[in-house]
Amino acid sequence: MVLDNARIHNAKLLASLLIEMKERLELFVLPPYSPQLNIVEGLWKWLKSGLINNDFYHTVTEIRTNVQQFMEEIIKTPLAIVDRLCVRF
Repeated sequence: MVLDNARIHNAKLLASLLIEMKERLELFVLPPYSPQLNIVEGLWKWLKSGLINNDFYHTVTEIRTNVQQFMEEIIKTPLAIVDRLCVRF
């Protein structure tokens, strides 16, 4: 399981659960600032550059509709998603 540095991942209430999970899962904690290692950050950047930058939405419904269309469009080409978002070492 990959953990970024979200507050919830470091919460005291979660500590005992994470200790328990270490027996069943391998936990990988990302460095403090590493957006290049967090795939969702790449997706957010892609979404923002395609939908949000230089656009104004009058309603939340408009935003939701456009995000849904974006997701439906990119899912048609899974290899393009992998090529764009996955880090190669």
